[in-house]
Amino acid sequence: MLTGDIRNQVDRIWDAFWSGGVSNPLSVIEQITYLLFIKRLDDLQTLEESKSQALGIPLQRRIFPDGADDKGCAYADMRWSRFKHFEAREMMDVLADHVFPFLRGLGEEGSSYGRHMEGARLGFSNAGLLAKVVEMLDKVPMDDRDTKGDLYEYMLGKIASAGQNGQFRTPRHIIRLMVAMVQPKPDDVICDPAAGTCGFLVAAGEYLRTHHAALFRNEAQRRHFHDGLFHGFDFDATMLRIGAMNMTLHGVENADVSYRDSLAQDHTADAGTYSLVLANPPFAGSLDYESTAKDLQRIIKTKKTELLFLALFLRLLKTGGRAAVIVPDGVLFGSSKAHQDLRRMLVEEHKLDAVVKLPSGVFRPYAGVSTAILFFTKTGVGGTEHVWFYDVQADGLSLDDKRTPLLPPEQLGPVPQAPLSDAEHAKNNLPDVLARWQQRDAAERERPRTAQSFCVPKADIAATGSYDLSLNRYKEIEHEEVEHEDPKAIIAELREIEGEISAGLARLEEMLG
Repeated sequence: MLTGDIRNQVDRIWDAFWSGGVSNPLSVIEQITYLLFIKRLDDLQTLEESKSQALGIPLQRRIFPDGADDKGCAYADMRWSRFKHFEAREMMDVLADHVFPFLRGLGEEGSSYGRHMEGARLGFSNAGLLAKVVEMLDKVPMDDRDTKGDLYEYMLGKIASAGQNGQFRTPRHIIRLMVAMVQPKPDDVICDPAAGTCGFLVAAGEYLRTHHAALFRNEAQRRHFHDGLFHGFDFDATMLRIGAMNMTLHGVENADVSYRDSLAQDHTADAGTYSLVLANPPFAGSLDYESTAKDLQRIIKTKKTELLFLALFLRLLKTGGRAAVIVPDGVLFGSSKAHQDLRRMLVEEHKLDAVVKLPSGVFRPYAGVSTAILFFTKTGVGGTEHVWFYDVQADGLSLDDKRTPLLPPEQLGPVPQAPLSDAEHAKNNLPDVLARWQQRDAAERERPRTAQSFCVPKADIAATGSYDLSLNRYKEIEHEEVEHEDPKAIIAELREIEGEISAGLARLEEMLG
């Protein structure tokens, strides 16, 4: 957890950019990311130098070489620990004319840090702002992994709260729910083909640290964690840099965060590679057939990006691989042939595990679209017996544009610090989703379809003809039983009323007579 003091420091850095003329929140986080990369490189070399001196061995990894660049600037002056003491104008000259070209050169060499710095530029010309931001960042504590990760997530939250580019940020409590439900393992190979800021990969890493801490005492598993477990793709260079820094600050040294147009490029190289896919792909897009990977078109003939991404997940997963992905509601009940074919494929050819319907306000204020989470396992030979449905009605935050927390922090998310009461559950369904998911093959099978969660046999889904997966198709309304009076008593009462009406009419005729 970040202290109020650290949050205030971050706020001041953010305000300094805004007052210095850098007003686009995505540009702010990009420039901060560059500076954090530069600081991280210096920290790495300092660590290697300390190890070299302590053990009396040569440097095993040198980032900043001896000597000077072709413009005469000493590489030693390009290190954070040196230029942070320079006068503002000199600092800007060193960064703009020497450090950034050096970083772009690292990218050409293909180093894990350098590949995210291709095309990197200092995005402002205010020397005073640079000096101020460097001084502020230098004072932010970066020694503890949890603090570094939380700090960067807090900065990423500012992209969303600024109301721009929020589409890149899936709500973190929804991500944590999905990760907790699929329970990543140390030997998994995880992929997010629409990675954005790498929120899913970060959450999976944190889950492993909490539930499989012993992996770091196993050399093979530890190496796999840093070098082979996490794979994220995006076609936005800014997002790649931000995502890579997010992974780095959360303690993953060499995650595969790389450029790829996931729907356009052929996937022969890594088809069947991944054991777990976690993603929130773009919705409601449409591509030309010519610009879509042919191997995806062979799975499903469509231009719809949300369907193409599902085909992509099936292509990337190895047999037995699992997926937890967010889809728009239209995927569940769309009437086109492509929609129906894809649903039939999930139910008949693979194992569809669950459909978790989310409230329509989850992605506000950026979109009011209704969404659901699909959980499925790639088998190629079927396996669906029952599909578990859950109707999430509250996620702990208000479902309007403000998204105000409805409970204290310790009662939010899928794993609160203490069990929730019925009244608290009404404001945060996520712990109940997680608990009932674990009973989907047991007690949940007996739940009536009037309940918030229930199972539907595969035969009932197939019987719809279109393999409809919308929860409302199967949910039943609980009717309140009303006790009716005995019919004989009702008839007797009606006859009594009839007699009174007849007597009244007779008196009226007598009066008029």
